[in-house]
Amino acid sequence: MPRPRLSLAVILLAQFVIPLSISGTAIALPTIAAELGSAPAPLQWVVNGFNLAFAICAIAWGVWSDRIGYTRSFRIGIAVAAAGGAISAIAPTIGILDVGRVIAGIGSAAVLTGAAPLLSHLFQGKARAKAFVLFGTVNGLGLAAGPAVSGLLLSVWGWRGIFAAHAVVLLVALIGTVKLPVLGRGSTSLRAILDFSALRAPGFVAMTLVPVAGAIGFVTFLTYLPSAIGAVHGLEAGVTGALMLVMTVPVLIAPIVVHRLLERTRITTTGVVVTSLACLLLGGIGVLVLLRPDLPVMAGVAPMILLGLGFGLPLGFVDAEALAAVPAERAGAASGVVNLVRIGSEAVFVALYAAILAAVVTAALPGPVGELIASGGAGEPWVYRDGLVAAGGAMVVLVAATGIAFLVFSRSADKRAAVRVARGDEGLRNGEPSRNVQPNGCTN
Repeated sequence: MPRPRLSLAVILLAQFVIPLSISGTAIALPTIAAELGSAPAPLQWVVNGFNLAFAICAIAWGVWSDRIGYTRSFRIGIAVAAAGGAISAIAPTIGILDVGRVIAGIGSAAVLTGAAPLLSHLFQGKARAKAFVLFGTVNGLGLAAGPAVSGLLLSVWGWRGIFAAHAVVLLVALIGTVKLPVLGRGSTSLRAILDFSALRAPGFVAMTLVPVAGAIGFVTFLTYLPSAIGAVHGLEAGVTGALMLVMTVPVLIAPIVVHRLLERTRITTTGVVVTSLACLLLGGIGVLVLLRPDLPVMAGVAPMILLGLGFGLPLGFVDAEALAAVPAERAGAASGVVNLVRIGSEAVFVALYAAILAAVVTAALPGPVGELIASGGAGEPWVYRDGLVAAGGAMVVLVAATGIAFLVFSRSADKRAAVRVARGDEGLRNGEPSRNVQPNGCTN
């Protein structure tokens, strides 16, 4: 008989490594640059190679998991991701390190797109809602804890220890998959790999914009704030990673609190998202204003807490509402779309942030010195800050634009829901869930 709690533990363990890998790698870039070379393009591919491979493969893995089985694709993904981590840990050159990161991204796409459908099949009702709260919390916690955990590993075992730790955890999870029930095997329907039909529903589009806003306003800052703090204040990686924990605690607590509020009060998911967007905007502006060489490093703590809240508040319901928009047998494809948008936006905007930062810094300091400073090296704090303001300012503007788009699509979804109620039809139409249904099964 399946043991849901054990299965949940295995799924969450494998899933945890993925966001950890996304956000935690940049803290090691100065050390990697010193050992393997500081050329901007291959160095940034250590971060972006993983993200882009994940984004490109997420939708394909989503559909394939519907056809070969969620458990099988989940296991394959863990094995591939572990191999990528091992290659990265022993890489003798920056090129091989980039290859290892791409392989890890390919496997991680299968892990995450298989995890959500497995949860949907293993749990029902309130148990499913709680499982998705944990799913969102662990995903957010992995992102938020990435710099802190990686900073600790970096200070103890060097940059290779970061990737070796990823591989070891994934191997433990792979052993644990022998206890997973075989689910989702043998879907025989043929469908296009690029199945974006759910995007016809404005409610689905609105929810997909939530992780986009989180990618722009949180993941970009989270990925490069450790380098920024090191470059601006001259702190070592281990100390910087520990400081980043102030962004982790809100991500850990917020989804649990929101789940209880949705269950016990009349607060809506739309209200939660609007609050999270406000936190992202205020936190981003605060970082740009207060992260300066002439101010104490602790001046930036409050904005970092706001960024953590902005990202953490909607984590517990985004995936559940997205998967509720499609039939259960299409859950893999739907998960692929959600993760394509989530990780694709992280890949695009993290790369955009890095490109703007590097362009500003190297324009002021051409040559190898500028390349080293752009990667987070110490020595020119005001030059680095100029790049930070340019890159971070662009992200703040994009968060505001994404928030406006979310409100537009949410209002459109509410109007459609009102029309369906007036017609006596509150069921699903064109793959769109009723907007008055909460992920915990309650209604507003």
